[in-house]
Amino acid sequence: MATSDINSPLYGMTDAQLQALLAQAQNAYAQLRTGTNVVTIAYAQGDGSRSATYQQTDMASLRIWISELIAALNPGVVVGRRRRMVPLF
Repeated sequence: MATSDINSPLYGMTDAQLQALLAQAQNAYAQLRTGTNVVTIAYAQGDGSRSATYQQTDMASLRIWISELIAALNPGVVVGRRRRMVPLF
């Protein structure tokens, strides 16, 4: 089990499942970047199957999904956002 965060929707998935999801999400991102309008990602989780459909306008949410998958596969690595700038006087 890759992620240790029990609040994560990815909790309980194996490394192989997470790797497959990451590859699928990265492929979907590449398709959106090259002009494909709609990409659908489907996967099975413990309580059933789920799917997500991304359009060109959803590239930011797809990038967040990829970041969450990377964080789940590497629980010791923190994928952080920028901190705000604080001027020094």
